[in-house]
Amino acid sequence: MNRDGVERLLGAAGVDGRRLRHALALLCDGRWWSLADLVRETATSRRTIEELLRELETEREGGRFRVPPAHWPSFQDLLAMTPPPEDPVHHLLPHYQPALERLRELIAKAPPARQALDHVSATPETVLRRALLLGARFWLPGGRLLCVGDHDLTSLAVKLVHPEAEVTVVDVDDRILAYIDEQDLGVRTRWADLRLGLPASARGHDLALTDPPYTPEGVGLFVARALEGVGEDGRVLLAYGASERTPALALKVQNALSALNVTYEAIYPDFNRYFGAEAIGSAADLYILRPTTRTAPAVQSRLSQLTTAIYTHGPQSVESATGEAAEERHLTAEPDLLVGDWPADLPQPRVKLGTWLAKPYAASVERVAIAVPPGLEAALPRLLLATRAAQVEVHLEGPYETPSALDPVYTFTTSETRSGPVLTATRRPRPETPAAQILRRILDTGHAKLANTWREALIAAAAARDIRLTKNEARTLIRQAAPWSADLPPLDTPLHHLKALPTAIDATLSPLT
Repeated sequence: MNRDGVERLLGAAGVDGRRLRHALALLCDGRWWSLADLVRETATSRRTIEELLRELETEREGGRFRVPPAHWPSFQDLLAMTPPPEDPVHHLLPHYQPALERLRELIAKAPPARQALDHVSATPETVLRRALLLGARFWLPGGRLLCVGDHDLTSLAVKLVHPEAEVTVVDVDDRILAYIDEQDLGVRTRWADLRLGLPASARGHDLALTDPPYTPEGVGLFVARALEGVGEDGRVLLAYGASERTPALALKVQNALSALNVTYEAIYPDFNRYFGAEAIGSAADLYILRPTTRTAPAVQSRLSQLTTAIYTHGPQSVESATGEAAEERHLTAEPDLLVGDWPADLPQPRVKLGTWLAKPYAASVERVAIAVPPGLEAALPRLLLATRAAQVEVHLEGPYETPSALDPVYTFTTSETRSGPVLTATRRPRPETPAAQILRRILDTGHAKLANTWREALIAAAAARDIRLTKNEARTLIRQAAPWSADLPPLDTPLHHLKALPTAIDATLSPLT
């Protein structure tokens, strides 16, 4: 035992020494603690807890440890015996045990985290407390909540606790969107890479909640998109945390928030707890942000400076950004149009990736070349849906999956260049069967509302059989076969819904036989 060393640490920590005193009290309460559990319980960085442990003589049981009972009296005058202040909804948890048990099951079975997307799972208690706080602070019946990214499954917690709320999720991870839909709790799902834009169908909400990548670039982008998704009187709930050892990083993030001209209505310290993220104490604060009359121009200014490097890991991490890839790309054929970042000396007209997805290109083009930066491979199916060009040459730099959901539209071939793989998509001839024609018509109009295109194609298919089908009758058939399709263009549709379209189209045609 090194009491002098412990006192030295506490003295150096000053008024912030409560964290260490809390950890010391836990180690002296008789229970066995793993390092991860001690970090999460005290919301203290792993490095700080390890410094404390080096000054203590502990006994061990497997991967857990505690201060031997014989040494407890030596530390009694150093302990913080009272716990930190409780959050505003902690007292409600005992009344929602069935919901908590369901969330534990849902989170345990959820798709595994992807490090390249900075995924770190929040605890079930955290997810439930977010839902409870929303209901305690805002009137949710009829309210509309947008989850800007939802690896934590907060959307499901909200629907379990507040089924009367309307909840929409936008996420770049199709696995998460499919998993949320599988639970059949009435959550709307939309695909979006926020670096490229926010779907029009994800706007007009009252509240937004986001737990973004913890970089200034990531927080600034996700909050800017969340602000796009709420009205002038809306609120954005942000989970963000930094180590007590790195206040300069927290300052950079808060400067990014201040640049958006939002007010801070509340900050709940250490509200969010995680399985992992031990460098920041497995914890994050919860901010409640409110837009002002100066927010909208600031959001547009922020988005005009968009960068794709927003994460802390992987090919799109802030540290990996080089800006050299565009100069290394080489075309294998002469396109009519360039999409994305290409060498400046190429003569063809060009369009930004975000603009390409936001609206149809005004002119008719036969050949298009698209440059996809590393980390944006999930956008590949949507980039192809955005055009009717006869041939699309897609230059990639990272691993990708050929989009099988678009097999009814394209044949695919692959080749290699010095700058990376090239996927060439060649448009197939028009199909002949009614079901295939409807599917092709939907996928050929990627920016249009899917249900509207489907309705008109279904009416045409009925007319070809001398059957009069009204618009309302067609809408009813589509609503029954694909209740998720309202107000949703193919570009924003999760892949699992696109893959299920042939079966759903058959279901709308069967009454016409």
